[in-house]
Amino acid sequence: MSAKKFGNTVKHWMAGLVVTAAAVCAVPAYAAQPLTIGYSDWPGWVAWQVAIDKGWFKEAGVAANFEWFDYSASMEAFASGKIDAVTMTNGDALVTGAGGAKSVMILLTDYSNGNDMIVAKPGIKSLKDLKGKKVSVEIGLVEHLLLLNGLKKIGMKESDVKLVNAKTNEMPQMLSSADISAVGAWQPISGQAMATAPGSKPIYTSADEPGLIYDVLAVNPVSAKSRADDWKKIVKVWDRVVKYIDDPKTQPDALKIMSARVGLTPETYLPLLKGTKLLSLEAGKKVFVKGAGFNSLYGSSKTADGFNVANGVYKTAQDVGSYIDPSFTNAK
Repeated sequence: MSAKKFGNTVKHWMAGLVVTAAAVCAVPAYAAQPLTIGYSDWPGWVAWQVAIDKGWFKEAGVAANFEWFDYSASMEAFASGKIDAVTMTNGDALVTGAGGAKSVMILLTDYSNGNDMIVAKPGIKSLKDLKGKKVSVEIGLVEHLLLLNGLKKIGMKESDVKLVNAKTNEMPQMLSSADISAVGAWQPISGQAMATAPGSKPIYTSADEPGLIYDVLAVNPVSAKSRADDWKKIVKVWDRVVKYIDDPKTQPDALKIMSARVGLTPETYLPLLKGTKLLSLEAGKKVFVKGAGFNSLYGSSKTADGFNVANGVYKTAQDVGSYIDPSFTNAK
């Protein structure tokens, strides 16, 4: 995930989060105000900039203000009732909900398709080669989950490696350490790690676990109910965004818009976009179907919930189904 996607560990964020019932339930006079949406530096969310710059929300007949945040700050703004909705991972929707700021996921923007990765030093060709070696991840975050799932697939356990906890933005330095064999990070941090350790390369990525990490638009439940028609318009605009970005004829313009939002060149941004699988509404409808595996938002979120509880991110398992509302994506 992007460099700004997590400022602190989820544990630290949760520990500092104080949400009052009044803040969570406080809903402004929606009919008199634009919908406010927090978004941050991840390709599946930077994509909204296309619709913003093109004026597509006005064309759709909905007033929407998108506010730019660092990722953790966007969740805090949502938790304190300052914005109506926020872009975040499905697992973090459960985290904010467990902390008192319940949301409903009404739209799937994308899933990570390679941008999250386990990067290893030269000579280590697969996860099997990490047995008995030190691997640095930020405990409780998605790269930790990615590593555990990869190990499980090949019959290994977490105890088969020696985990070293560090902040994600420290992974380039960690990979340079003589005793660290691999690190977990998202782009562009993972790319920076590979640059500091010549010959290192990804040995396992989110492309090997499609659907492990879904990115969503999560909305205050009261707003979702009281402004349902407006949220449906927002969702339909997203479909227009995906088509514009995916179309070879218009992708160059989309890349220009998206890269400018984060201060990069279109050429530099293209690989980051390719590591993110944007989901049209038609694709999203399939993921909103109940199921046990990663092809379902329900199954993926259930896995994230188990991981969060096991790692002490929160204590009580969440009712995953209560966080998911397919009706906006399925609306005609």
